[in-house]
Amino acid sequence: MNIATSSPPSFEVYKSPRLLIDGVWLENGDRKTQPVVNPATEKAIGTVPHATAEDLDRALEAANRAFPLWRATSPRERGRILKRAAHLMHDRQEDIARLATLEMGKPIAEARLETHFACEEMEWFAEEGRRTYGRVIPGRLGETRFQVVKEPVGPTAGFSAWNFPVGNAARKMGSALAAGCTMIYKPGEEAPAAAAAVAQCLIDAGVPAGVIAVVYGVPDFISRHLLASPVIRKISFTGSVPVGQHLIRLASESLKRTTMELGGHAPVLVFDDADQAAALEMSVQRKYRNSGQVCVSPTRFYIQDKSYEAFCAGFADKASKLKIGDGLDPSSNMGPLVHARRRDSIEALVQDATSKGAKLLAGGHRVNNEGFFYAPTVLADVPDEARIMSEEPFGPVAVLNRFSDFDDAIAKANKLPYGLAAYGFTNSHKTIARLSDSLEAGMVGINSFNISMPETPFGGVKYSGHGSEVGIEGVEAYMVTKTISIT
Repeated sequence: MNIATSSPPSFEVYKSPRLLIDGVWLENGDRKTQPVVNPATEKAIGTVPHATAEDLDRALEAANRAFPLWRATSPRERGRILKRAAHLMHDRQEDIARLATLEMGKPIAEARLETHFACEEMEWFAEEGRRTYGRVIPGRLGETRFQVVKEPVGPTAGFSAWNFPVGNAARKMGSALAAGCTMIYKPGEEAPAAAAAVAQCLIDAGVPAGVIAVVYGVPDFISRHLLASPVIRKISFTGSVPVGQHLIRLASESLKRTTMELGGHAPVLVFDDADQAAALEMSVQRKYRNSGQVCVSPTRFYIQDKSYEAFCAGFADKASKLKIGDGLDPSSNMGPLVHARRRDSIEALVQDATSKGAKLLAGGHRVNNEGFFYAPTVLADVPDEARIMSEEPFGPVAVLNRFSDFDDAIAKANKLPYGLAAYGFTNSHKTIARLSDSLEAGMVGINSFNISMPETPFGGVKYSGHGSEVGIEGVEAYMVTKTISIT
């Protein structure tokens, strides 16, 4: 492992975000605030305000008032506004990406890519919102005919984690607005300004006051307040399984619709007949992307017997050569974890695994005297009783174990209650077909970790959630179906 030591490029003074309610960015006033911390330095770079109950009531009233206007806006015009927002995000890509890096630590190259992908998703929503077609069905009696139409569900609430602050914001607000819904959006407090920058692009593109709101604060307080209101008709959440379960229970009291993109613990099956060099190169790159803080991150690697030892050695060698440092330093391959709690959690999982017999092939320690850095870590021969085999690490730790044959591999891959993403590497067409049918996941990558585009649905099964974001399904999630009989 190498530590990047060159000085990061200069950046303008961080501008603390504010609440966005009814088209106005509000001054903090006497609201409670919390610091926004740069995880590479452990220093506060700004503050984020907490919304009060009065703030949330104002946001609810504005979303309810703006909904009829936005619903009546033609899909073509809504699409034009969203496209303008995508173009503004593209023009501001460098500033938005730097905000994401400052707030949650990812390398600037990854933040730029995230912003670029968010622009593409916003453009997709702009186009797909024009295709929310219904259908006409001939009746059986007389001259009766039936129309099936799709309508926006109403005002919505979106909640996201901090790991992709730009992409999550664009995905939540873009899909809701494309369908004709209004949204109150709460990003993670760790990376609020990057999400606010996306909202600013929507406002500058012409989104009317009240159609979007951005609020921050204690998650349980905000979710309980918003979900208790009859104004909200649907929620979309990206985050952990326990929080998702909590939100589902709250939503069930008033039968609100839900889309849940929850945690994962993605298996990777590497067969002896796979292109081992390619599988190894891709695996290391994707494992340590965003310091492993990715819901679809490959985590449980199962390698067939003949290839196991060489794959383990190669993985450890490549992981140890990654440069760890401030994300604003272009030479850094991996940045810090988002906060001390995440670093401490990873450290505890690694210590538990090694205490139960796992082999530490690389990493396993903190890096630097400041910042929430943890070395890219590789564990091999990890016993099933180790916590990391059943708990999503959400950090820079790869777990390597062996398998004997196809049935053994599938049994290991499907063992956990999670089912967000799964991956397989093989050159056998027969095995590819069997993997596609047998892996229990909402998204499966074969010989690739590229499992998502704006055109494809993103979502999981089992404890990893329900419903889909992005693609046709992502827009339809914000619409209800109405049948009309006409004689």
